[in-house]
Amino acid sequence: MDIESEAWLKDLRTDGATRERAASRLHGLLHRVAAHEASRRRSTVPESVRSELDDLATHAASDALMAITRKLETFRGEARFTTWASKFAIFELSTALRRRIWRGRNIMREDSTEQLLVDSAPSALDAIERRELIAALARAVETDLTERQRLVFRSAAVDDVPIDVLAERLGSSRGAIYKTLHDARRRLRARLIEQGYREGEATAR
Repeated sequence: MDIESEAWLKDLRTDGATRERAASRLHGLLHRVAAHEASRRRSTVPESVRSELDDLATHAASDALMAITRKLETFRGEARFTTWASKFAIFELSTALRRRIWRGRNIMREDSTEQLLVDSAPSALDAIERRELIAALARAVETDLTERQRLVFRSAAVDDVPIDVLAERLGSSRGAIYKTLHDARRRLRARLIEQGYREGEATAR
């Protein structure tokens, strides 16, 4: 571990003014990283969100600082401490942006499953373009999945709702949402194979 990283760890693990000064310096670093990342993404976010980027960067830096202080013991010195810490700021800013962009948006549209699949192909079905397969998959979504599996599959795999946003809206965890999505895909794949589609064709995104 390099000397600078050791100094960061020592100061952040101590008590009193030394720790407060280290935390303040680290927050400043995290804010610069988050602000730079927000600026880099400015052109890719909706115009209505751009005015909030500074606030999002500030909150991301604070959230990153809290996460880092909780996970100091996981730092192994494989990279410089500042490099390791910067990843937290980027992650928190990315998460905050996704949540802000999806705030107020309905995660479930009223369109039929088949229409959603047609509209989003090939993103929802990779390179599968045949109308017959889309129709078969749509029928399987409606008849073979539970209500929750159908909601998660349509939201995550078809409408591209971010997993963390979906988990927050449903009061669940990322792991639980991934598990539901995995089970839904497996059930759909089995149904399509049963109907005569090849393994590659039956793989739902």
